[in-house]
Amino acid sequence: MTKKFLDSVYNLDTASDVEEFYDDWASTYDAEVTDNGYLTPSRCADALWQFLPNPETKILDVGCGTGLSGEALAKVGYTNIDGIDPSAEMLAIAKRKGVYKTAIHMQGEEMDIEPGSYEVIACIGVIGVGAAPVSLLDTVVDLLPSGGKLVLSYNDKAIKERIYEARLNDYLDGGSARLLFRELGDHLPGKGMTSYVYVVEKV
Repeated sequence: MTKKFLDSVYNLDTASDVEEFYDDWASTYDAEVTDNGYLTPSRCADALWQFLPNPETKILDVGCGTGLSGEALAKVGYTNIDGIDPSAEMLAIAKRKGVYKTAIHMQGEEMDIEPGSYEVIACIGVIGVGAAPVSLLDTVVDLLPSGGKLVLSYNDKAIKERIYEARLNDYLDGGSARLLFRELGDHLPGKGMTSYVYVVEKV
């Protein structure tokens, strides 16, 4: 019987726990989330395209995992995408999909990326309970140039914790970023989960 991971992913505590968990999940990840109707990547890609309908837009897909988010971005028309992820096993699968120009293995939250290198950073299904900490939001905002876009999602477990959306609101309320798009919709319908999708512009 194939092990199911979705029921325990939200119980992870440390960065090493997360990396080990996702390494173990890599080979069955796509099948399990697809079986549960994973819709957030396509919703994020569609939202971003509304504001940047340019195939050559340079995008960094942070926490790209097995590449489902990259595939969604490519499907709407983007062709200039790099992916970065701490799970070597997931990244190996992502590389084989051919949607990333470069696939980078990151160490924890450390990203050897020159600030301003990307017009868009995507954090799709990445920041939240059992995944990346809220501090990753600060990291990616710092990497964006003025006018750069961040497309991200928070599932309902992240919204319930409040710290995640509160940190995003710090940027919006403080005037260092502006909200272009926010929409609630299906995340994993098979699990009865929803998510908010955001497109934010750095000021």
